[in-house]
Formats: sequence, structure tokens, C-alpha cells
Amino acid sequence: MVRFLLTRFFQSILVLLSVTFISFTLIKLSPADYFEQFKLNPQISPETIQKLRKMYGLDDPLLLQYFKWLTAALRFDLGISLQYNTPVTDLIRERIGKTLALTVPSAVISWVAASFLGLLAGFREGTWIDRAVRIFSYTFMSMPSFFLAFILLFFLARGGYLQPGGTSSLLVGITTLSLISTAGLVRLMRSAVIEVLHSPTVVMLRAKGATTGVMMKHVVRNAMNPFITLIGYEIAGLISGAALIEVVVGWPGLGELMLNAVLSQDLFLVMGGLYIGTIMLIVGNLIADIILALVDPRVREKEIKLKEVKL
Repeated sequence: MVRFLLTRFFQSILVLLSVTFISFTLIKLSPADYFEQFKLNPQISPETIQKLRKMYGLDDPLLLQYFKWLTAALRFDLGISLQYNTPVTDLIRERIGKTLALTVPSAVISWVAASFLGLLAGFREGTWIDRAVRIFSYTFMSMPSFFLAFILLFFLARGGYLQPGGTSSLLVGITTLSLISTAGLVRLMRSAVIEVLHSPTVVMLRAKGATTGVMMKHVVRNAMNPFITLIGYEIAGLISGAALIEVVVGWPGLGELMLNAVLSQDLFLVMGGLYIGTIMLIVGNLIADIILALVDPRVREKEIKLKEVKL
């Protein structure tokens, strides 16, 4: 387990460096930057613009700029937002609570609902229950999240219940994310259950007359493996997955903040959001790997064997 965790840790460091460097480079390769728009103001001289770039270190070579940003980011000093003239960490801290209030309930609802519906459909394969679950899944998987949010907002507005940025926006966001996420997860759960039910082990258990409780325990434990693998992406999605929905429903979370940062080319705010999102993805995947290794020892054995083969 120690070797397994060390391997994952060093892989995480490489992922963090790769993502941040590529993102930083792509942003810097843009033909313009935040201060370019100041040239349209005749009251701001080119010398003033140049001084501002120098003050923020934007006139240094690319590699030097990235190294300075990275060394500060490792201390969670994400710089000063060019647009808001406020520390990036303060801006993210102000908005992250709103985003989590939207994404955490939807994640819990979707996982519980998908587990229940997936198990139900898998054990009732070919019945009307299975068909109803599949219709639900196909319907909401094929519907863009922003379109579903627009539909829900329309009915709330017709009923006079719409309060942009208030409780109604929060409920619309949670409902939209829950339905879209459940639709995708339930297909994964159903397929995993059916695969386990058709496995030789389950056939043998049935032949030996195993009780329903034993069968259910075996099926659930094996069918949950794909779900556990997705935990890493779900944790990262708690911050980044609701960006579009936040903009559509008017919820003041990180989505609106990051959209404005991208449109205004606020380098440090964009990089701060990417940095936090990448860390959450890494931590989420690490948690998923640990849980999966504890639940399924074959994962640890496979990692060790691969290391031995490489050596």
C-alpha cells in the first residue's frame, strides 16, 4: 500500500506541473493580455501600461513568469487579480461556498438515485422497470444541461416563483445537475450490475442456492468498482462542473467569476481557478484509488506487478 500511494503521489506531482504549465503557456500565447484594452483609453499612456505590466511581472520571459507563479502557488499565494485588484485566494474563497452549496447536494442526490435505479434496473433486466429507467437515462443524457435549466426557469417564471440568485436559482441548479448526472451514472451502474449477474461467480452462487442477501452483497460490492473510480472526477466537478449552470440560473458562484476572468484575460484569476480545480482532481483520484485498493486488493497487486515488470 505504501508503494502504491507513493507511486500515485509522484504521478500527481507530474500531472499538476503539466496541467499548470500547459495552461499558463496557452494563456500567454494569446495575442493580447489584460492591459491591451487600456490602449483604447487615450488618457492612459503606453509608458503607464508598460509600468503596469512590469509591476505584475508580465514583461518577464515566459518560463520565469511560470516559475514565479508556481513557487507562489505552492504556498497558495495565487497572486492579485488584474480585474478586481484583489487577492485571487480571497475571490475564490468568497465564491466557493456558493458553488459547493449547488454541487454537493446534487452529487449526493445523483449518486444515491443512480445506485438505487441502476441496481433496480440491473436486477429487473428486460422488464418494464428496466425500460422505464433506460428511457429516463436516454432522455436526460441527450438533453443539454443549459437547455434543461432554461426549461425549469421558464416554468418557474410562468408560476411567478423565479428569484434570480435566490432560492429558486439554487433549486433549479441542483435539480438540473442531479437529473443530468443521474442519467449518466445510472447507465454505468446498470451495466455493471448486469455484467456481475452474468459472471461465472454469480452463476455458481445461484447453482449452490445462495440467499438473496449473499447475492446482493456480492453484486453490489463488485458493481460499485466503476463508481469508486469516478469519485475523483466527481470531487473535481464540485468546483468546475456547475460553471455553465451557474451562469444560466444566475447563481453567484465560481462559474460566473471564472467566465469573467477568461473574457477579461485575467491571467492570475484564471490560473488560480485551474490550480484549485487540478488539485481537487488529484485529491479526488487519490481518494478513489485508496478506496478502490482497500475494496479490491487486486488493484494493489496489479500495481506492484507492473512495477516489478518495469524494474
